Amino acid sequence: MIEGSCLCGGVRYQYDGEIGEISICHCAQCRKAQGSAFAAVSPVASDKFRLIAGAELLREYRSSADKARVFCSRCGSPIYSVKDDLPEVRRLRLGTVDTPIACDNVFHIFVDSKASWWDVGDAHPRFAGRKP
Repeated sequence: MIEGSCLCGGVRYQYDGEIGEISICHCAQCRKAQGSAFAAVSPVASDKFRLIAGAELLREYRSSADKARVFCSRCGSPIYSVKDDLPEVRRLRLGTVDTPIACDNVFHIFVDSKASWWDVGDAHPRFAGRKP
């Protein structure tokens, strides 16, 4: 069981599954949404994701017509995103995970639009855009 929460602790969740992929996204939208050089996300099954507390605190922002970014309205922590055409998958923001996780399937996407001040200095695979 994976547990996580937002910065203020008002939103808490559990995920009854494994983290099988970690995508490090360097696109401008993710950088702005995270306030950092990248977003570390993992696809998780919506039916295994459960809010334990704080559902009333969640708000969404539509960064694209078909994608909702869901965050805590009190502290601003991004929790997950979901695309309208893939409601069965949430893109969990891994910075909110409290449980130690391990995953060997890590890769960078949209490295062609990465922050100019950030050097991707690891050996994980890199893709100019989305992973093929």
